[in-house]
Amino acid sequence: QVQLLESGGGVVQAGDSLRLSCAASERSFTPLAMAWFRQAPGKEIESVAAISIMGANKYFADSVKGRFTISRDNDKKTMVLQMNSAPPEDTAIYYCATSPTTIHARVSSRSYDIWGQGLPVTVSS
Repeated sequence: QVQLLESGGGVVQAGDSLRLSCAASERSFTPLAMAWFRQAPGKEIESVAAISIMGANKYFADSVKGRFTISRDNDKKTMVLQMNSAPPEDTAIYYCATSPTTIHARVSSRSYDIWGQGLPVTVSS
């Protein structure tokens, strides 16, 4: 069964940048829409960014617009979330997700069937 493998989390200082990566474990699997979600301590999971299958359409949560970028490489079956100017409020577990049926950049977590294990990100003040 295909898995999503996340990398790049860790601890950074406020104002620093961080790059999160997500890769499909099976080369034969084609991720369609892909997205990043996060869950901060004591809060519900929220959508951070999403990208359509060819990368033409992207979504960003208001809280990260202008600071985060999302990109993908369909040949390598990977997706990257570039986090810039991170404040402590970006501290959360970050999850990448994909859908085997949806090609559009969806906001709802219900649109995604395959999830990574979660990547801790801590932004210290």
